[in-house]
Formats: sequence, structure tokens, C-alpha cells
Amino acid sequence: MANSAGYLKSLKSESVVQQVINCLTDAMVSGQLRPGDQIPTEPELSAALGVARSSVREATKILTYLGVLESRRSEGTFVTSGFQESMIDPMVYGVILNQGTEDFQNLIELRQLMEAGMMRLAIQKRDEDGLRLLAEKLDAMETVAKGRDVQALFQADNEFHDTVSLLCQNPIADKINRVVRVLTHAMRYQTVETMVTTGRAEELVDAHRTLYRMLQDRNLDHLEEKINGTYFLEVGLGAADRTEP
Repeated sequence: MANSAGYLKSLKSESVVQQVINCLTDAMVSGQLRPGDQIPTEPELSAALGVARSSVREATKILTYLGVLESRRSEGTFVTSGFQESMIDPMVYGVILNQGTEDFQNLIELRQLMEAGMMRLAIQKRDEDGLRLLAEKLDAMETVAKGRDVQALFQADNEFHDTVSLLCQNPIADKINRVVRVLTHAMRYQTVETMVTTGRAEELVDAHRTLYRMLQDRNLDHLEEKINGTYFLEVGLGAADRTEP
């Protein structure tokens, strides 16, 4: 493959591997490399960028691990077409490894923002089939809540919110929302466990019933207020524990 790609420029200082990664990433962002495109071979990248083949090899390995590139035996290395589950992992690990004392509250705020935004979008775009599916998830949640099975209720809670995300009909928002839900997995599970063990599982179901009715009625009134009220539950607080503003 000839060195005709305009995004290939000789690299100088800094981490050489990181610079190779940056070069390929910039090409994807600018559209010079598109999903499904084959990238230059290792020798071609090495010569064009003025770096050792080992640096190119390491950079492509990292991007492959991240799900950005895929290697096809006997064909070469290609830009991935579509979202890969492995893309979630580095973002999750990055947040986990940099957690500080304020991150619990930060995650709560992030989740409230995401859930409010997803609800707003779902209210606008939901269809009758999606609403029926959400009703089924709510019914399942109500049934499971009577059995005091923490894991089953947690799963039902996840399925309810996954369905709300589905109603948004926006795959990019869905993927970002999934990252947030992975990051908040522990606190969400603890919430469900607390509500079950304190006999307040029905209160958790009521919060989700409120969300369903908002979607059913396409009701945007006081959306953020209701979402924020709902998510006091997500840190284990019931209505009796809250002070109204």
C-alpha cells in the first residue's frame, strides 16, 4: 500500500506508541479512516511515521484490545465496524482507578443526568410496542418484589431501565447509558438489597411505576424533580427519610 494517506506524518517526541495511537485516532475522527477501512500494514506505518515497527505493533495491539481495530488473519488490520463491548472496559477502569472521596456523589449526579435525559428522549420517541414491553417489565418487577429475592429484583430493575433506554431509539445514548449503569452497579445493587431487607421493595416498584406513567402519558411536567425524587431511593433513602425542599 503506497504512502498516500495524508494522515501519516513523521512523529517526533513524546510516547511513540501513544503518538501512533493519536495519529490513527485523529484519522478516524476526521473521516480519513472509516469503519471497515483497512489501515496500512505494519511496515508501511513504520516507514511513513518514522518509528520502529515494534511501536506500531504495540499501538495496534492496544487499539485492537480497545475494540477500535480488528485483525483478520491473512487479510490485515481494519477499523472496526460498529460498537464493541470491549470499548466500555477502558472507560470503566479509568473511572474506577481514579475514584476519590467525591466520586460517589459525582456518580449519583451523573446517573440522575443520564436518566433524566433518557426519560425525556423516551417520552418523545416511545411507540406503543415499546410501551407494552415496558409494562411487561414493570409487571415482572411487581411480581418479583413480593418474593424478597434481591438478585431477581435487581435483574428486574435492570430490565426495566434497559427497556426505557430502548424506547429512546438512540444507540449512541444507549451505549453511554450502559457505561453509567456499569459504573453504578454496586450502588444500585446495594439500594435494591436495602429496600428488600427493610421491607420497602414496594416503594422501589412505586418509583418505577411513576416513571412508566410519565412515559405512558408523555408527561414532561416536573421531569427532573420526579427523577431526582426517584433517585433518593437509589442511595437507599425512602420517602420517610427525605425532607421536601
